[in-house]
Amino acid sequence: MVTAKIIDLSGNAKGDIDLPEVFDEAYRPDLIKRTVLAAQANRYQPYGPRMYSGMDTSAKSWGSGRGAAMIPRIVNGSRAARVPQALGGRRAHPPKPETDRTEKVNKKERRMAIRSAIAATINAELVRGRGHRFDAQLPLVAADELENVEKTKDVVSFLQNAGVYEDVIRAKDGRNIRAGKGKIRGRRYKNKKSLLIVTTCDSPLMRSAKNLSGVDVISVDGLNAELLAPGTHAGRLVVWTESAMSSLGGMFE
Repeated sequence: MVTAKIIDLSGNAKGDIDLPEVFDEAYRPDLIKRTVLAAQANRYQPYGPRMYSGMDTSAKSWGSGRGAAMIPRIVNGSRAARVPQALGGRRAHPPKPETDRTEKVNKKERRMAIRSAIAATINAELVRGRGHRFDAQLPLVAADELENVEKTKDVVSFLQNAGVYEDVIRAKDGRNIRAGKGKIRGRRYKNKKSLLIVTTCDSPLMRSAKNLSGVDVISVDGLNAELLAPGTHAGRLVVWTESAMSSLGGMFE
């Protein structure tokens, strides 16, 4: 049985814990990628023009004998309208709001992808390959007292003692302005992902850690492939609480 050390808020070891069998799952990047992309596709908002967009115009053809193409033109003017082949006309094949953009993944495959992504979190090579910076032994298991931390400065102190706060600084320094038109559409900045903290339930930690750059806090029953493998790349740096680690057994069978 593989064990991991439990550390307290000061970063000192206070005991050992047996790792659940889920950490023995094989690494399946293909399933992880498909599951994450399906989750993203299922969040798409339908978009497209209204049904008569480009058609409500006064344009009509001049008819023959004018030495001009017989396409609809704006009344009291000569600009073409309505037809898709003319400059200023309607779109020929606009995006359809009724298009089904959802993707489906089998239940067993989705659960296998989650188990595989969980197992990848203890592979130091994969975790460093995602760009995470840390000076700790994986998996990182914290005592349950971490869940009751109410102040952000105390969370920062724990992360420093655990040797993973450097990754939060990396995410903070990696915030960049987005290239392209998204800057004016409410998504001006691109933010890096840092570590994931997994707890047993809704706790004060979820509020005290939410302002740290790139840090996500989730209860163990809310784990999904996208949280464990942002951007379809497995190996996220994860901090587990003792109770969350104990409750993993049999959860995604």
